[in-house]
Amino acid sequence: MERVLFVCIHNSARSQMAEALLNRLADGRFIAESAGLEPGVLNPLAIEALREIGIDISEKKTRSVQSCINSGVTYDYVVTVCDGASADRCPVFPGGGKRLHWGFDDPSGFTGTFEEKLDKTRRVRDDIQAKIKGWLNG
Repeated sequence: MERVLFVCIHNSARSQMAEALLNRLADGRFIAESAGLEPGVLNPLAIEALREIGIDISEKKTRSVQSCINSGVTYDYVVTVCDGASADRCPVFPGGGKRLHWGFDDPSGFTGTFEEKLDKTRRVRDDIQAKIKGWLNG
């Protein structure tokens, strides 16, 4: 079984959603995890967007990329889901896994009412899900 690590800045939304979605969609072909360059607090918009499709991440904790490196676990794929400039800050992981970059909008930067921000987060969730489905089928 191949291991995938999704990385973004705070490990609060995009990488958490990608981890949960890959684990759901991959039928046991992959083990997905996530981490952040500067771990923050789990984003309530990501929690709600996933809850709406039957995935509960409310008890998940954010974690650092460095803790993944320190654990000694190797990854077959390291997928950055932040903007390109932030992706360039991602360290090289031991084990020679393949690096992929899938950039998605950051829900922490969304403005408007909670419902407006949630609607934008749903679009990010759906974009991540479509990208994962395409990757799995490709």
